[in-house]
Amino acid sequence: MGTISHEAVPQFQALMDQVDEPLRRTFQNVHQGYPTETLMRFLKAREWNVSKAHKMLIDCLHWRVQNEIDKILTKPIVPTELYRAVRDSQLIGMSGYSREGLPVFAVGVGLSTFDKASVHYYVQSHIQINEYRDRVILPSASEKYGRPITTCVKVLDMTGLKLSALSQIKLLTIISTIDDLNYPEKTNTYYIVNAPYIFSACWKVVKPLLQERTRKKIQVLPGSGRDELLKIMDFASLPHFCRREGSGSSRHSEDNNCFSLDHPFHQQLYNYIKQQSLIIEPVRPVKQGSFHVDLPEPAAEGTEIARTIESELHKIENRNGLSQPLDGLRISDS
Repeated sequence: MGTISHEAVPQFQALMDQVDEPLRRTFQNVHQGYPTETLMRFLKAREWNVSKAHKMLIDCLHWRVQNEIDKILTKPIVPTELYRAVRDSQLIGMSGYSREGLPVFAVGVGLSTFDKASVHYYVQSHIQINEYRDRVILPSASEKYGRPITTCVKVLDMTGLKLSALSQIKLLTIISTIDDLNYPEKTNTYYIVNAPYIFSACWKVVKPLLQERTRKKIQVLPGSGRDELLKIMDFASLPHFCRREGSGSSRHSEDNNCFSLDHPFHQQLYNYIKQQSLIIEPVRPVKQGSFHVDLPEPAAEGTEIARTIESELHKIENRNGLSQPLDGLRISDS
């Protein structure tokens, strides 16, 4: 693969050198001074096929221009109460950095309800976090560590995962598709923790459907994952739901809850967006209203995975006869 990448990157770069405005400008926002690393991400996402990677990146740049993604960090979700409701129901945050300098993002998969706002607010919030990561967090980390840092790690908390997650599959598929098409290869590793039986059942049928490249990134850790995660990060960077030994966590009772709007990461993000909005339009008051982004059609792979998960959840629901959390049953350590 090293030989392929050595040949592919210059070919890809030559194609991108021909790009005109406004795509050239938005490409600068994408690569943030690290074009080679960005080209390699898109090449990896298309199995090092230059023409396919080029089409993918050009499509991404058109998506950014058409949806004004470069301006999304100037569009706060207001009022604050609405944003707090989004944060309380779309659990994501940044807990620190790995020892290699990669930002550690925590995602509360099991306890996210996505029921406090419209789909467009959740999509807007997700893209804003992506853009803040790529335009602020990663460049800052690169400067601090003196080398390009263009990826992160994610810790996915499955605590509280219920059969009712069925209702969230459509939105999660939309968000996943946006990431796959426009933010490829931004996550170095996915660590899954606090996984109940319901996850184990779905994982067995979904895993074979994933591309090998994706499967290799996913590590299912025993219990809260604390001991394994401490091998790659300090205790201070552990997400709050990983800090106890064994399994299980709660939404609000832990100290330093990185999902909370009161956490430093979210305070910095929200203040940054408000400040940017004042720079762009210092006179006009910020109006309430979601930032609408074209919602993509899921790729064939994503559609198949969503249908498989739905099928498996229906099977479990039929066997149990109710939609209750199955926290008592944990996956094995293997």
